[in-house]
Amino acid sequence: MNILGISAFYHDSACCLLQDGVLINAIQEERLTRIKNDSSLPKKAYRWCLEQAHLSPSDIDCIAYYEDPVKKFARQLWSKNQNIRLDNLADFDPKNVEYSIREQLGYEGKIVFVDHHMSHAASSYFFSGFEDAGILTVDGVGEWATTTYGRAEGKKIDLFEEVHFPNSLGLLYSTITAYLGFEVNEGEYKVMGLAPYGTPHYASQVRKLVTMEDKGQYSLNMEYFDFMKGKRMYSEKLVDLIGVPVRERNASLDTCHMDIAKSLQVVLEEILIEKVTYLYNEVESENLCLAGGVALNCVANGKVLKNTPFKNMFVQPASNDSGGALGAACQAHVQITGERPAQSRIHQIYTGPSFSNDQISVVLGDFTKEALNYTTNEENLLDEVATRLKDGKVIGWFQGKMEFGPRALGNRSILADPRNPDMRDIINSMVKKREGFRPFAPAVIKEKCSEYFELDHESPFMLETCQVKPGMDMPAITHVDGSARVQTVSLESNPRFYKLLSKFETYSGVPILLNTSFNVKGEPIVCSVEDALLCFINTEIDCLVLGGYIFDRNEETVRRIKKILGEKFSTVQQRNVNSDVYTFA
Repeated sequence: MNILGISAFYHDSACCLLQDGVLINAIQEERLTRIKNDSSLPKKAYRWCLEQAHLSPSDIDCIAYYEDPVKKFARQLWSKNQNIRLDNLADFDPKNVEYSIREQLGYEGKIVFVDHHMSHAASSYFFSGFEDAGILTVDGVGEWATTTYGRAEGKKIDLFEEVHFPNSLGLLYSTITAYLGFEVNEGEYKVMGLAPYGTPHYASQVRKLVTMEDKGQYSLNMEYFDFMKGKRMYSEKLVDLIGVPVRERNASLDTCHMDIAKSLQVVLEEILIEKVTYLYNEVESENLCLAGGVALNCVANGKVLKNTPFKNMFVQPASNDSGGALGAACQAHVQITGERPAQSRIHQIYTGPSFSNDQISVVLGDFTKEALNYTTNEENLLDEVATRLKDGKVIGWFQGKMEFGPRALGNRSILADPRNPDMRDIINSMVKKREGFRPFAPAVIKEKCSEYFELDHESPFMLETCQVKPGMDMPAITHVDGSARVQTVSLESNPRFYKLLSKFETYSGVPILLNTSFNVKGEPIVCSVEDALLCFINTEIDCLVLGGYIFDRNEETVRRIKKILGEKFSTVQQRNVNSDVYTFA
């Protein structure tokens, strides 16, 4: 049984292949088109999924689409009647989705439409390994739902309560994101990273934006929002309420902005804890599954697990819309076969393209002869890389299959020594080219995690934060509030990365590395060899490790790589920068 899952036409479009209920591959369209948060029909991702599995469109039993176009169109018609700002309504004709799939993908078979929040719910539950669970999904908006509460057992998911648009925690967070001068659907991470620098002086004002109601319900106080009819997310009444001028894009960040971010984070956590506690009382399970864009708020996730009765938690590693493709495929599998997808708890999400040393050498040509080549001796490769890390070098690390979802997890990563007090500023300014306040995450050997962090369970996807234990001097990965967004690495999930961490411990005494995504601001994470080369020469990364090849940065190396890439090296620019307007789709 071959089922393709697709998410598209809003943001984070993606495609995945589920074969006999097992995830075979998955990739976001942005990684192939190089357009950040690409929302188009994932044609390249679709072709890649088929090619990797040696399938043709006729071999596909079903395409599962991650939302219901008819229900979504009903909301859009309602929105039009409310004079809500929309793009051309004709573009949202529900027939367009099926037409696009058939015409642009050349597919003639069965298409199943799965409700948006059911796709989120299934994407978490069916990969959690739990036999039963309570499920919470929270995002901006699906068809009508913005928050859903569910119970699951075996193969069945029951979403028993919904909060409907325009009441939305995702839109609340995006509104303050815009207020603080960051891009909607992109800058929410920045607000989360800014929050620990502040104090919740504005929490009482932020609480006025939301009215808490019985059961799982809440409502936004719409007088403070303008995303329904205006050209921005917030109204003038919100500006008056907060009492701080709206921050202009790229303006300086003052204490008041940090305090607003902290206040928003505190209020979000309060709401989630209250509603998750309600969910626990409604379901007979100690297991919690989270999905939806708000579930990527790793700070809130940690608070939820610590402050609610649930004992176990699983957060879908691609909780945004890209992960909806996985959930739609899983739910379609249940509908068609009557069986639960044959997927135990996932401990890794390396589902994208990989490049052998032979394939890398084809791209590099004769230049491979000048690289340090350790293709036949992994021990020497790891020695060389660990030594450079110990000496303060920043490493571009390109290995194995690319990760699915927003986090780099050790295959498309930038690595550095977490003990270096200057390393965070170095990488933010010279490599990532992003705001200096943003933190970096540690990757740690799973078995030694509890020696360094207040974390007693694995966290393979960087989806919750915890405190760094006292006395652990790792300033490059310790946030201003003493927290860290930990990735635990096991030998089973990523052998080469695990061995590099072990080797670095041999040289430094610390089984931890700073791990951030291999990209620059405004660009997707690198996918191909060419992407990695391009990022290397347009940053100040000290050393690039492509499979078994090591390239140290010098003028001759950069010159040779530019020659290999031709004109590509001059085309790096920030693309698809979002505005502070939330476009409803």
